[in-house]
Amino acid sequence: MPWFLDFVAATELARRDSRDAGRTDPVTVYLHAIEEGKTRALEKIWPGEIVIEDPRAGTIKDRRKLRQFIRENKARFASLHVTVEIVASTSMGSRAAVELLAHLDNKGNVTRWPIAVVVESPDDESVFFRTYCSQWPVDGRRHVRPPILGPTKKRPDGVVGRHLAALAAGDIDAIVQTFTRTGFLREPIGPHAFHQGADALRSFFSKSFSEGGGIDLECCCITDDGVRCAVEYNLVRWGRHTVPPQAGVAAFERDPGGLLSAVRIYDDVEAPCDSGASA
Repeated sequence: MPWFLDFVAATELARRDSRDAGRTDPVTVYLHAIEEGKTRALEKIWPGEIVIEDPRAGTIKDRRKLRQFIRENKARFASLHVTVEIVASTSMGSRAAVELLAHLDNKGNVTRWPIAVVVESPDDESVFFRTYCSQWPVDGRRHVRPPILGPTKKRPDGVVGRHLAALAAGDIDAIVQTFTRTGFLREPIGPHAFHQGADALRSFFSKSFSEGGGIDLECCCITDDGVRCAVEYNLVRWGRHTVPPQAGVAAFERDPGGLLSAVRIYDDVEAPCDSGASA
């Protein structure tokens, strides 16, 4: 029955094509799963381990808990009338950092909610999703996020490395010099918390350092494609205060001249004192 063998071969090829397409854009598959409330596509593409690190739900590994998590998020997103757009994507090897902007429509009041998802596939069968965001746009509260990754000795080089060193030292002039003339920093609480140009950046960091000292970020994982660099970190010190390590990610975007045109932060860190700024 050669026709049957051809059919089986074609079916297997279609499965492989579907899996390959899903692997090249895993965040879209993940978002579709939440939109539909079903994990079938996720489990088909990655039959091995699926691990989700979520700011609200914590670590999810078990398939039953995965399905429950997807169903609950579908209901939550539906109640908030969420629509999602992709802002930027950074890829390096088997890892990618995708920045999203979720639009929440609560009784006609639209709030834009920045979210970042780092996806890593250690092999052809498994995938890890690490989501970073502030819960402030949703419920008006800060939620401390304990570390999900350990520190690494590796540090970003070039302008990103200089920026992080100046941030740790609390050196405002050096920080501002890492930006282009029109460069900006966006806080995790939303696009309205936006600081563009030298004067606005200087004002923001002056408030951030008002308690003395800089902000020390412990680098955990770096995804860099030469244009954008996503640094997953644990914040361990703010000014004179040593704080419980808190997880986050920052996306650094370079201009052609090698300076920073944008820094976008995704965490739920709050200053230990009333400095008037978030990390």
